[in-house]
This record gives sequence, C-alpha cells and structure tokens, in this order.
Amino acid sequence: MAAKLSGSGGGKYTVEANAEINVTPFVDIMLVLLIIFMVAAPLATVSVPVKLPRAVAPPGKNPPTPVFISIQNDGDVWIGDLKSSPGALGDDLRVQIGRRNPSEERIFIRADQQTRYGDFMQVMNALQDNGFYSVALVGEDNS
Repeated sequence: MAAKLSGSGGGKYTVEANAEINVTPFVDIMLVLLIIFMVAAPLATVSVPVKLPRAVAPPGKNPPTPVFISIQNDGDVWIGDLKSSPGALGDDLRVQIGRRNPSEERIFIRADQQTRYGDFMQVMNALQDNGFYSVALVGEDNS
C-alpha cells in the first residue's frame, strides 16, 4: 500500500487505491513448494528390490443353481418344473438339492398375488419342518 506524502488534496497521510498486484510473495511461495516436492518425490518411491511370487488362485466353485418354489392361486405347489404338495415338499426338495446341506440352501418362493395366506404358510411351515431356514421371497420389478 502506498501513502501520499505530498501534493494536492486530502491530508498529509491520505491513502490512495493501488490497482497493481504484488506477485513476488506468491512466486516465492510457489518456488518453495516446488523445491519441497522435488526433494520429497524421490523419497516416496520404494527402492528395495523384492521378487514377488505369482498370485495364482484356484477358480472358485460355481454357486449352486437356485431352487424356486412356485405357489399358484389355486394352491398348487411347484418345485421348479415338478409339481409337489406341502406334505411331500421336504422329500422333493432333498431330491432337488442332492447332497447339499438343507440349512445352508437358499430357497426362493414365488407366489401369485391371489394366493391365499394359508397356502403360503403351509409351504413355509413345511420348509421349516424339513430344515430349510434360508428363504427368500421373489417379487416383480416396477420397471
């Protein structure tokens, strides 16, 4: 900032506006930062030679095919494409999943909108009685 010491107008210490920007401090700071980064960048690299082993992971097992139970509005129960009944549901599911553990098997249930709640609960009870505890309900997307 500059002060006007002599001349016309105003008092002895009147300050006028200065429209010039002093960039010297800005340049000084940028040069200091540049030097800091130039010194620090080589220190950030790893210079210790290490021979890394190859990562060869065995391919994972494919997930089992999902089991879908469909309940129609008239109470008919289907396991995939096989017709079943709530009484025979456990045995039919064991045939469908093979040797897999029933408590770890996820069962997907699809039910018609007009399905009676009692029919749905018969299927759910039959699943729990036979050790199938992981059950998911399938719905339709809005799109």
